[in-house]
Parts: sequence; C-alpha cells; structure tokens
Amino acid sequence: MIGELRTTSPSAGATFNMAGMQFLLKVFGCYLLFDIVGSQESLSDKVQQLTEWNNKKSIIRLNGDKFRQYVKMPPRNYSVIVMLTALQAQRQCSVCKQANEEYQILANSWRYSQQYSNRLFFAMVDYDEGPDVFQSMKINTAPVFMHFPAKGKPKKSDTMDIHRVGFSAEQIARWVAERTDIQIRVFRPPNYSGTLALALLFSLIGGLLYLKRNNLEFLYNKTSWGIFALAVIFAMTSGQMWNHIRGPPLMHRNPNTGQMHYIHGSSQGQFIMETYIIMLLNLAVVVGFILLNEASSLKGDPGKRRIMALVGLGCVAVFFSFLLSVFRSKYQGYPYSFLFK
Repeated sequence: MIGELRTTSPSAGATFNMAGMQFLLKVFGCYLLFDIVGSQESLSDKVQQLTEWNNKKSIIRLNGDKFRQYVKMPPRNYSVIVMLTALQAQRQCSVCKQANEEYQILANSWRYSQQYSNRLFFAMVDYDEGPDVFQSMKINTAPVFMHFPAKGKPKKSDTMDIHRVGFSAEQIARWVAERTDIQIRVFRPPNYSGTLALALLFSLIGGLLYLKRNNLEFLYNKTSWGIFALAVIFAMTSGQMWNHIRGPPLMHRNPNTGQMHYIHGSSQGQFIMETYIIMLLNLAVVVGFILLNEASSLKGDPGKRRIMALVGLGCVAVFFSFLLSVFRSKYQGYPYSFLFK
C-alpha cells in the first residue's frame, strides 16, 4: 500500500497542478480581456468627448485636470497641438494675442477642411486656467506650441521654436506637418484693408495728377524720386519682407529677468522692432553721407561748410558703429567693432 501511495500521489498532484494552472490562465486571460476592453472604452470616450468639444470650438480650452486626462494620460491614438499662453489682460502679453489669432486661423482651417478627422486636435491652456500645467512642465514663458504625439512622450523637436521661424499660421502648419504628417491648407479670412488702401492711394495719385495736369514737372524731380528709392531700399535691407513672410513677434521679454529684448540674439531670426532700428540707423548713415557731399559742393561760408562736414562725419562714424554692434550681437564672435561693443 505504501508503494501504491507513492506511485499514485504524484500523479494526483500533477493533475491538481495542471487544473490550477488552467484556472489561473483563465483568470489572467479574463483580466487581460477586461483591461483591454476597459482601455478601449476609455479611449473611445476620450475621442468622443474631444470630438464633441471640437464641434463647438476649433480650439479646445483645457485646465489642469483636462490636460492630464486627455493629453498626458494614455491610452491615446490621436495627436494634440497645445498652445500654452497667457491671454488675460493683467499679463500684458501682446505676443500671446498675436499668436492666438494665428493659431485660431490654423485651427479653423483644419476644422473646416475636407481632411478633418479625429487624428488631430488643437487645444489651449491659459496660465490663469492651468498654472499647474506650466509648473509641471517647467515652462516660464508664453506663448509655447507643443505637440503631444499619439504614442510616447514629446521630444525636443515637439516644441516649436517660434523665435527662429515665427508663429504665423503658415509656419505652424508647416511644423504640424513635420510632426504629424498631416497637411493643413491655411485659409485666411478675407481682408479688404489692403485693397481699400491701394484703391485710396491710386485715387489720391489720380486726383493729384488731375489737379496738376498743367504742370507735371514735379514728376521729373530727382530729389523726390531719390527719397522714394531710399525708402524702398531701407524697407528691404532692414528685413521687412522677412517679417511679412515669417511673422515674427514685435519684441521679446526675458521671462527670468523681465528685460525687454529688441534685437534677436541669433542670425536665424529677428524681431519687428529690430527692423525699425536697422532702418533708422541706415537712414542716419545716409544722412551723414549726404551732409558730407553737400559740404564739399556748398559755396559760401567756409565755417558753415566745416560744421556740415563734421556733423556728417559724426553721423557716419557713430551710427555705422551702432550697425556694427548690432551685427556683432547677432553673429557671435564677429571680430570687428568701431566705437561701441
């Protein structure tokens, strides 16, 4: 009997172990099935909720809780473009308002395009509505555009460099296409101010020509044409065309020190205020050369000619030195300077 017990007990134990393993596998399989079904239901609920919000507004406003639930937490099979901004009046962020207008144009273009789907959503977190979001992501400046991909965490390239490329709707759309492979055609609302201004200009020119139809000698005035040509040259050399294409901010405030910057510290970007500064410096240098030229050809009092020449030379030296200083601040390591560093 002892031998029989020894031979039969391992078989019974093995049968019990096999049955126990099968039971555990069934329980684990049911748990996995419920987990997968639950996550799918959660994902579908999130997509449905975002779609409902998006049907009402092209930009979904999020607070801290909604940001964590719909943007940060998985599961997620959609991408989210988030603008972190500060639009309240007490924040005095003029750049945020400009960026918000461009962001609204892009979001509307996507919302009403034929390619619209729930693969991509545009959202916004205002500092006064979600300060914890700024703190958790260690962001102390605004506006900031970030892409949260459908899988994984955002990388460094998922934050748009607005100081280099600006924040026009076209530039944001190009950056979104790079991050999501979704092409968005930007549709801007019709703006008739340019057409009206052009029509008014031609009307004034036509009226002036009609009133002066008997005396059109002013059209041959070299000084008038010279001033017009210089104005066009100053506008082009100062970077106005770059501003029109890239849409850079007017200026930038350092979030750490609060200091206002008017000159961009890189050769890859510029501020609108910077172009005005360069335009005025170029104008001052040209005025200096004009004074030097007039002093050499002026007839009469030698003292007046000497003063005019000194003033012209001073304008050229001082303001050209300022130009070199600006050039040196944008091209780090530039070895030349004149009066100022």
